Amino acid sequence: MSSAPDSPSMPQEIGPPRRVLLVTGMLGAGKSTALNILEDLGWETIDNLPLRLIEPLVSAPEVQPAPLAIGFDARTRGLVPQHIIAQATELAELPGVALSTLFIDCATEELERRYNETRRRHPLAQGRPLAEGIRAERDLLAPLRRWADLVIDTTAFGVNDLQQHIRELFAEGPGGPMTVTVSSFGFARGTPPLADLMFDMRFLDNPHWEDELRPLTGLDAPVAAHIRKDPGFHESFDRILDLLLTLLPRYRAQGKGYVHVAFGCTGGKHRSVYTAEAIAQGLRDAGFSPTVRHRNLGSRTTDEIEGMRR
Repeated sequence: MSSAPDSPSMPQEIGPPRRVLLVTGMLGAGKSTALNILEDLGWETIDNLPLRLIEPLVSAPEVQPAPLAIGFDARTRGLVPQHIIAQATELAELPGVALSTLFIDCATEELERRYNETRRRHPLAQGRPLAEGIRAERDLLAPLRRWADLVIDTTAFGVNDLQQHIRELFAEGPGGPMTVTVSSFGFARGTPPLADLMFDMRFLDNPHWEDELRPLTGLDAPVAAHIRKDPGFHESFDRILDLLLTLLPRYRAQGKGYVHVAFGCTGGKHRSVYTAEAIAQGLRDAGFSPTVRHRNLGSRTTDEIEGMRR
């Protein structure tokens, strides 16, 4: 009795390519923070992996491979930028691999401040001044910075700015819920580096120049009443809210996961605070769930900061 013929082989299903991100940059610029956030987002993260092991790791078969982020920097043994670029170019040609590169940078003066604050030694200084170690590192990594697909400069970033930016860039799965942040800030202390939309409320009458309002903030009813009495407030508020209600659904349709709307005034305690709160309530009434942050609510204000009275 003849045996039954073998069943025809089924074509192997090919899934989407595995995302592989090479993360490097200046020491102290935020590479470790970026890798930690990527791990929170479901990425498999490895830092300072010996470079010879990158290719076997990337090409190893997995049933459901998670996106992979590999970090390296000036401390990585055997770091030769030209060799890494050549190796990554070969990896990018592997089937099933979608490779990209991220370089995290920071101005030398800010890096010096961070090193002095933590009292850490720069590994390339070798007994020389800190600035020379940073300069040597920058020269070493210059080819990688030029080659990187994406460069993030963290010089002006606050504590949470890099975390937010990494989430915006690398969170998986467009079409999920969109996070809306509404914030207030004072122009006297600089603008927020990652605001998507920014509105200057300094055209409104400044409560700082009213003695009974100066110690209060935009969270207090007397300040709110003073701002609402300004003839320019209601029309501008309505137009800003209408603009946001037009843009936010379009951002969500494009898969944008995070939107930061910032309102500024001089000191960041009165006009911007009240407007941010009022806009947030308008967005809630429209079905959004914004998070509200007031960057400079607790900052000291002076007549010099607020400028001349109009």
